Amino acid sequence: MGRGRKKAKQTRVARELKYHSFDTDLDKLQQELATKHNDDDQYSDLADKYAEYDQDDDEDEDERA
Repeated sequence: MGRGRKKAKQTRVARELKYHSFDTDLDKLQQELATKHNDDDQYSDLADKYAEYDQDDDEDEDERA
């Protein structure tokens, strides 16, 4: 696609987003934002299990110097 056609397409998409309203389910959005997802909890047991393999890169660099 040529540069002019690409810019025209981007302009058309930007206009659609700016001037057309989309139906937004605000109740569902509020529920989704209110729900807490803590990704650390799902990996905490693995972190404890493999803690012995955790290496600090700063210590390795100090030993080489």
